[in-house]
Amino acid sequence: MGLPYAAPPVGELRWRAPRPAAPWKGVRDATRFGPRCMQLPVFSDMVFRSGGMSEDCLYLNVWAPARSAGRRLPVLVYFYGGGFIAGDGSELRYDGESLARRGVVVVTANYRLGVFGFLSLAELTRESLHRASGDYGLLDQVAALEWVRRNIAAFGGNPSRVTIGGESAGSISVCALMASPLSRRLIAGAIGESGGMIHPTFAPVPLADAERRGLEFARGVGAASLAGLRALPADSLLAAAGRPGSARFPATVDGWFLPASPAEIFAAGAQSRVPLLVGWNSVEADWRAQLAGADSTPRNYAAALERLFGAQAGEAMLILPGATPEQVMESGTLLAGATFTAYSTWKWAELQRRAGQPVYRYLYVHPRPAPVVPGPNPARPGAVHSAEIEYALGNLPTNKVYLWTAEDDSVSAAMESYFASFVKTGHPSGAGLPRWPAAEAGDSTQIMVLDARPRVGPAPHEDAYRFLDRFYTGSRGR
Repeated sequence: MGLPYAAPPVGELRWRAPRPAAPWKGVRDATRFGPRCMQLPVFSDMVFRSGGMSEDCLYLNVWAPARSAGRRLPVLVYFYGGGFIAGDGSELRYDGESLARRGVVVVTANYRLGVFGFLSLAELTRESLHRASGDYGLLDQVAALEWVRRNIAAFGGNPSRVTIGGESAGSISVCALMASPLSRRLIAGAIGESGGMIHPTFAPVPLADAERRGLEFARGVGAASLAGLRALPADSLLAAAGRPGSARFPATVDGWFLPASPAEIFAAGAQSRVPLLVGWNSVEADWRAQLAGADSTPRNYAAALERLFGAQAGEAMLILPGATPEQVMESGTLLAGATFTAYSTWKWAELQRRAGQPVYRYLYVHPRPAPVVPGPNPARPGAVHSAEIEYALGNLPTNKVYLWTAEDDSVSAAMESYFASFVKTGHPSGAGLPRWPAAEAGDSTQIMVLDARPRVGPAPHEDAYRFLDRFYTGSRGR
C-alpha cells in the first residue's frame, strides 16, 4: 500500500506532468494507504481507507497471490470512478484480494482530480515542452502504467500481460488510455464498465476552449498569473472549484496525451489493438433526469424529446415510444442512461469491433438486494450505475449496506470468474458458465446479459443506440 509512482505534484509541480518519484534506501513501510487526492465529499457510497487527503497523492497499491515471487502472473490495473472529481484507490469496493486469490496481480492507482487534474491555461501550455496543458490526471495514469511496466515483475506480475480496467470515470479513462499514443502500447487488454470518452460522456474539448475555461476560473479566484494560482492553498482551490457555477474541467485534446478525440482516434484505427470487455447497467440513470423532474406524462416526454433531438424528435418517438406513463418511464430510463454513459460505451465497443478486435459486450441487469436499514424510498428496479463493481471484483462482503443473498454470491462468482479469465487470457470464460462469444467485425447482435443466470442473447435496444449514433455523428460532426 502507498507506493509512490511519481513525485508529489505540489508547489512548482502543481499542474505539471508527473515527475519520477524519489528513490529510497532500505525497507519502505508499505502497510498504509497513501493520501487520497484533493476532492470534496460528493458521493456518499465512497468508503475510503486512506489516512487523509492531500495534493501529495500519487500512490498506488498492489495485491499479489502468496508465493508469487518469480512468477509471471497476469496484471489488472484498475482505475476508480467518481466523475473525475472524487474517488480513491483505497476504496473497499476496489480491494484486490479476491482477484489475487484467483491468480491475478491487482493494482489500484490514485490520479489527480478536478481543478488539480484538468486545469488548462495558456501559461501552462507555453511552459510545457509539449505545448500542452490539462489532462494531468490522465498523465498520472500513464505514469502508473509505466511504473507497473518497470516494477510489477518484482511482485510476480507479467509486465507484458497488463489489462487496464475501471468503472464510470475509470472506464472513461480506459477508453482514453487506449487512444493515447503515450499509453496504448503499455496494455494487453481493457475492461470498461459504464462509460467511454465519447460525446456526450466527458468528451474532450479543444485546447483553446480548455484554456478559456481555465482563465475564467483564475479570474474567479483573483489570481493574476500562474504563479499566483500555484501560490494558493490547495484547500482554497478545492473550495473555489466546488462553488455553484464554477468552471468545469473536462479532458482536453492537448496535442500530446490526446492528439485528437478518442472517437477520431478509434475511427482511424490508431488505438490500442487489444481485446475489450465492455458494457453498461440496465438503469444507468433514472427517467426523471431526462424529464428534468417533470411528471411522466406523454406531453412532458414529447417536450423532452423535442428539446434533445429537435427536428429528429419524431423519429426518436417511434424508436423510444412514450404514449403512456409506463412507456415514458421505460423509454425515459433507457434514454437517460444512454445519454449519461451507455451510448458512449456502445460506440466505443462498435469502434473497437470495426477495427477487427475481439469485443465482449455485456448488459448488467441484476438489482442489488434490500438494504440492511430500509430507506424512505423503495429501490429502483434493475441495476443502477456502479452497482456491479463489488460483484465483478469479488467484494460483496466489504459493502455492509445491503443484505447480500446466496443469489448475489452466485452472480458475483460468475462475474468475477469472467473478469479474471479475461485478464488472464483475453477472453472471458468460467467453469460451468455459458460461453461468452466475441462480437465479430460484421456482427454486433449478441450480448452477455449478466443476471442470476448469465445468458447470451440478442442485444436489446440496438435500434435506439443506432438512432443516437446517427444523431450524434450527424448533427455534431462526431
